[in-house]
Amino acid sequence: MTSPTPVLFIHGLWLHAASWKPWIDLFTEAGYAPSAPGWPGDPDTVEEARANPESIADHGIDEVVAHYAAVIRTLDAPPILVGHSFGGMIAQKLLGQNLAVAAVAIDAAQIKGVLPLPLSALRSTLPVFRNPANKHRAVSLTAEQFRFAFGNAIPAEESNQLFERWAIPAPGKPLFEAAAANFDPHSPAAVDTANSGRGPLLLMAGGKDHTVPEAVTRATLKQYRHSDAVTELTEFADRGHSLTIDNGWREVADAALAWLHHQSL
Repeated sequence: MTSPTPVLFIHGLWLHAASWKPWIDLFTEAGYAPSAPGWPGDPDTVEEARANPESIADHGIDEVVAHYAAVIRTLDAPPILVGHSFGGMIAQKLLGQNLAVAAVAIDAAQIKGVLPLPLSALRSTLPVFRNPANKHRAVSLTAEQFRFAFGNAIPAEESNQLFERWAIPAPGKPLFEAAAANFDPHSPAAVDTANSGRGPLLLMAGGKDHTVPEAVTRATLKQYRHSDAVTELTEFADRGHSLTIDNGWREVADAALAWLHHQSL
């Protein structure tokens, strides 16, 4: 009897790892061995994260990638990665390093080489960029800012509930690194998009996403044009950045599972 394939869920900025719990339950039922380890410095609970933002501050992309690479080395087999937002970028980097058998990157943050920078994305990240000192700090969103960045495609009441349940401070450093990526020859936001020997990758886009607009995800897909490995795109036209945690999460999760089954994983 073979052991179930491990699945690592990787959260993005402003959400706690515990927000993946419904996905973990679903993937467990589907026969996988899922887990959702937090970023380096992440406390175990939302409440602790809000009370100790300094523990989250000043962790950059390379440090987060190294953290998850270390987690992967403890597993019995290479995992499937499912990442949201900056977690989607991290998943792509790890897949490009051949540390995973496949990856699903949901509304993934902008990688090096992606040029579109829609105004809504700038507005979503303004709470970080308005102060250069935030590069080394953890920054919290207000409920109103969360509504614009995450919950614009769902009722305001649901957005506020998700904010109260899952929102935590986020390190500013990854955003500053991503913003400078196309001017930095050694940017940590670079992904080995030309790797033809990697496992399959599914990019998912929310058509109403303010933080990672569809144009960014489509431009990310084009970055993989020199790779012969499977790279596909699925769009949820009416969904925003909250698509992994809001009332429609199951549609997204089921699409990820169906794609993995199609890849015989």
